[in-house]
Amino acid sequence: MAELLTIGELSARSGVAPSALRFYEKLGLIHSTRTGGNQRRYERSELRRVSFIRISAQVGIPLETIKEALASLPANRTPTRGDWARLSRNWRVHLDRQIALLERLRDTLTGCIGCGCLSLSHCELANAGDRLATRGSGPVILTVGSE
Repeated sequence: MAELLTIGELSARSGVAPSALRFYEKLGLIHSTRTGGNQRRYERSELRRVSFIRISAQVGIPLETIKEALASLPANRTPTRGDWARLSRNWRVHLDRQIALLERLRDTLTGCIGCGCLSLSHCELANAGDRLATRGSGPVILTVGSE
């Protein structure tokens, strides 16, 4: 039988807090078995899944989307390089939107927060009469797809 990891060992190896690991398990992103004393034990393959989750989440992929991606893999199999390539191709549109938003934010943040709130002295010029309010709430200038 393969060596099983405790939640503390999985946490130390992955850099993910035990509370987050329990949350991932509750969402069905990772799986454990239980000892007779009801302690969690993880297959070593879960370490790669946790890394996959962590990297995916860092680039802005929602956990529900990550769950769907992991569910597309055969049970008890860690994502391979080929799996990552296939899954990341499917996420390209989302990542491109994130990149566009970050670039727009970088390029306009010092001059305007993009919300149409008229809180900056020159917003009256960029957003006279609060016309951006008709485009919705929040940072409508910076929001992806708003231009």
